[in-house]
Amino acid sequence: MILENIKSSYKEIFESYYNSSLEDHIKKIVELDAYLPYSSTFFCITNTQSLSFEYISKNMSSCLGLDYDVMKSKGMNYFWSRMHPDDIEPWLQALNELMKFTLSNILVEERSKMSYTWNYRIKNAQGVYLNVIQNTTPLEFDNNDKPIIGLAHYTVLHSKIKLPVSATAKLLNDNNEYETKYFNNFSQKLLSDGITNRERDIVRLLVLNKSSKEIAEKLNISVNTVDTHRRNILKKLNIKSTGELIGMMKTHDYFIL
Repeated sequence: MILENIKSSYKEIFESYYNSSLEDHIKKIVELDAYLPYSSTFFCITNTQSLSFEYISKNMSSCLGLDYDVMKSKGMNYFWSRMHPDDIEPWLQALNELMKFTLSNILVEERSKMSYTWNYRIKNAQGVYLNVIQNTTPLEFDNNDKPIIGLAHYTVLHSKIKLPVSATAKLLNDNNEYETKYFNNFSQKLLSDGITNRERDIVRLLVLNKSSKEIAEKLNISVNTVDTHRRNILKKLNIKSTGELIGMMKTHDYFIL
């Protein structure tokens, strides 16, 4: 996915129909930011209509080391250009599915109570890809009641943490508690699409520490066929050993359900 094509390829996410007034929101958030301590989180007011940041909190530079003025002037395109290439496509799928879910399943009067979370990796000023978990709550809507302005909170985590790209939509209920209305693991989906059903069967048995001989007997195929499947699985998932495969699957066991 070429970054310049993001808006055209997923225009249904970004297309909207009027310019919102943010003066009151920005004024209050700017006032709040002055009192917040420095931490590993920061927040922005995002505008998907103009692909700009209406406001960026002071912690952004502390978390990512990026220049405030550059990020403010260049907006979302600059921020996206620093995203890990492997995360761009699942991240866009996550945004697309969240938007479709909202417009199809959430009542207009409830959309202001929604909260959305997704994750990806961003390259910091030192060239290290850090994990970012973004939680966005809508502030303003267009004439079609589509959220276009959001208050986005970003939590920055260490680069060595392995996080599949996932997306969640939650609704604040009458008890002021968030209920999960939507969840999807897009890394899981990509993995599931990449291997066959027979290979999935073999992965399940490998996680149970079964040998090739035991897997062959269980599936009523030859040992050579099992070993061929094992090699193909490693190649498709771009990993080097069965041990690495088993470790990955045990860490994210939902991959193989």
